[in-house]
Amino acid sequence: MKWLCAFLKGPRDGEPSRRRPRVTAGEETTTLWEEPVRPKKEEPPRNNNEELDHALALSLAEDAKNPKEQNHDKGENDEEFARAIQDSLNMNPYKPYNPYSSYAPSQPRSTGCRVCGGCKHEIGHGHYLSCMGMYWHPQCFRCSSCRHPIRETEFTLLGADPYHKLCYKELHHPKCDVCLQFIPTNRTGLIEYRAHPFWGQKYCPIHEHDRTPRCCSCEKMEPRNTKYMSLGDGRSLCMECLDSAIMDTGECQPLYHSIRDYYEGMNMKLDQQIPMLLVERQALNEAMEGESKGPHHMPETRGLCLSEEQTVSSILRRPRIGRNRLFDMRTQPQKLTRRCEVTAILVLYGLPRLLTGSILAHELMHGWLRLKGYRNLTVEVEEGICQVMSYLWLESEILPATSRHTQPSTSYASSSSSSYRPPPSKKGGISHTEKKLGGFFMHQIANDTSTAYGDGFRTAYAAVNKYGLRQTLSHIRLTGGFPV
Repeated sequence: MKWLCAFLKGPRDGEPSRRRPRVTAGEETTTLWEEPVRPKKEEPPRNNNEELDHALALSLAEDAKNPKEQNHDKGENDEEFARAIQDSLNMNPYKPYNPYSSYAPSQPRSTGCRVCGGCKHEIGHGHYLSCMGMYWHPQCFRCSSCRHPIRETEFTLLGADPYHKLCYKELHHPKCDVCLQFIPTNRTGLIEYRAHPFWGQKYCPIHEHDRTPRCCSCEKMEPRNTKYMSLGDGRSLCMECLDSAIMDTGECQPLYHSIRDYYEGMNMKLDQQIPMLLVERQALNEAMEGESKGPHHMPETRGLCLSEEQTVSSILRRPRIGRNRLFDMRTQPQKLTRRCEVTAILVLYGLPRLLTGSILAHELMHGWLRLKGYRNLTVEVEEGICQVMSYLWLESEILPATSRHTQPSTSYASSSSSSYRPPPSKKGGISHTEKKLGGFFMHQIANDTSTAYGDGFRTAYAAVNKYGLRQTLSHIRLTGGFPV
């Protein structure tokens, strides 16, 4: 077996090639000679398979003659024999080592098999982009907003969507709703802006100090591409609020009577005819200064329940509108005489219908309390229950009958009139814009931060929710406070 392995392996380095001795004809077998090696090109080619078969046959014959020796060296000879056959056939059982295999990219290499992440076609040998873990034709790598190719070296990535930097800024960088420019960053590099808690109007912080006009009704700031109406007394009115604004006393009378009907429907009828006047801002401030009672007023007074005799200048005729200003306003002085505990109700002109109505509902409650003998109430109790009546009237105007808060508004009425709900005072209902305004006015009442108007309302509203309006008013008459 060893000689067969040596035969298969061939001569070692530096060892001369040997052949089997050949016996010449006519000579004794003991006389041997070695035939010289001929050049390979003259030596006839031998069949490798025949040579291998011959070697195997000799090996088997030798093993048959020496069975003991075969068993002794079987394991060692088999291994050596296997290695010899492998070497002779030039077979390598292991794959060649590729030093770059562990660093091969998951995507196809530059062999023409790259697939474009945009059109999903093969890229070939042309120009291509490699980003986001994919390959792209240059014309297929497009902005997710404008759909034009991205040719800049920098772009913005949102999730898996690429954008031009400017397109991303247009879509996601907040713009000021006042100056219509991108809101700048502050000193720390953060985007800082203000936002209205109800409308969500975003604006640069500087507009709080640069005298940008603000609507006196809805509190929205005037955008640069819009012009608000100037009321001539330092107030401005946006176009949405101007659409339903009440400008003179005669125009306000139907609304006033409808709110009196609202009180009557809840069995809180006002027997006395209390005059109501629509006045300018200056006249309202002068009347407030002449009122000896009732020092508790909001910073921006919009209504007043008078108890003293005064001469007040009321608006007689609706002013004309032109070039974002009011013209030809006609006023008339009116002497108010005291016939009961309430002399008159004054309301600021130029406010939307729902805001004017909520002020009237509030001031009428002041009058009702005085006429019904509610004395020496604290500021929080009186203003709180008046705000509740204002809130409930707004609710009756803007909410469907099925979703209104019916318990407080009907619990004071008798059983014969408990189902009475006065219809909205505006013919044909109200628009979506006016409903939004009414929701904002309710939001203002509910979220007021002042002690008298804010905390007073929330305490009064909780008591009315729990005990009903009638029991709450009875408790106020007896104790001067709200039931707990």
